[in-house]
Amino acid sequence: MTEIANLETLPAAVADKVKPYLEKMIEIQGDNLLSAAVYGSAAGEDFSEKISDINILLVCREVDLPALKKSLDLVARGNRSRIPAPLFLTPRYLKTSADVFPVEFFEIKDHCRVLYGEDFISGLKIDRKNLRHQCEEQVKGKLVRIREAYLETAGKKGGLDRILKESLASLMPVFRNLPRLQGKEPAGSKEEVLNSLAREFGLEAEVFLSIWRDRQDDEKIGGENAEIYLERYLRQLEKLAAAVDEL
Repeated sequence: MTEIANLETLPAAVADKVKPYLEKMIEIQGDNLLSAAVYGSAAGEDFSEKISDINILLVCREVDLPALKKSLDLVARGNRSRIPAPLFLTPRYLKTSADVFPVEFFEIKDHCRVLYGEDFISGLKIDRKNLRHQCEEQVKGKLVRIREAYLETAGKKGGLDRILKESLASLMPVFRNLPRLQGKEPAGSKEEVLNSLAREFGLEAEVFLSIWRDRQDDEKIGGENAEIYLERYLRQLEKLAAAVDEL
């Protein structure tokens, strides 16, 4: 059996959780499991033990209901350790879907550590022709959802803080990949991504950075009222959506 490798390339807190998890997953899936990798912040420089999830990609021969059912108990235990349900994909899905989800597949490819089995990721070919459409859809869709969420929270401070932090975190992959539309490589750390976004699209970096730092350190956003920040944040997203539409 192929051994788990490259654990030393991960933050110690990630490696300590991933090793027993993958050992059990290998036992459960057997020959069906072709590859296992950690991707996202857990494989990069922005991992925070306090808030970061440990995202795992599993490449299997078959991803049918019986294969998933075998892993139910392990996935439930992993959820308690900030390991969400893994991505179960087949080699064919990887090969034929990168053009449909360019943002997600660029994120996996850019921040990935293969720990077990074959490397299906490094040679993955991602068609960029749909990247602009997906980025535009994500930004405009988030604008609609934020407005809905604001109404649902009835303007309560705790709800506004959550809207700001969760929406920014979910848009970070889009922000990181927007430079590719201009023929440039993405920035490194999350703060570098936000500073680059502001420079390239004429946005207020401080709005995004304050929300991100608050998410990291759980401090009051910029020392200001959350509703004021929400209004500023929406204005920046509207400006960004218009700019992406012109790319």
